[in-house]
Amino acid sequence: MTSDQIRQVILDILGRIAPDEDLTDLDDARPFREQMELDSMDFLDIVMELRKMYRIQIPEEDYSNLNTMGGTVQYLLPRLKDVPVGA
Repeated sequence: MTSDQIRQVILDILGRIAPDEDLTDLDDARPFREQMELDSMDFLDIVMELRKMYRIQIPEEDYSNLNTMGGTVQYLLPRLKDVPVGA
């Protein structure tokens, strides 16, 4: 997967978790929680969706890498580089 494809996957997950949020102007450098109404359970839902969709394990000590869209994409890029799109 490419960075853009991973970003779209995250946007899709966020859209399911927070359907009332406007994700069109999401700033890749600002923490999700500063831009959206997300609580810790919502964050765990994101992690669980990634785990379910791609069988990727994200250790709790790595959660801080997933605070922003940019950080999430950079964290996932090497882990999902060989995953086919739509997998």
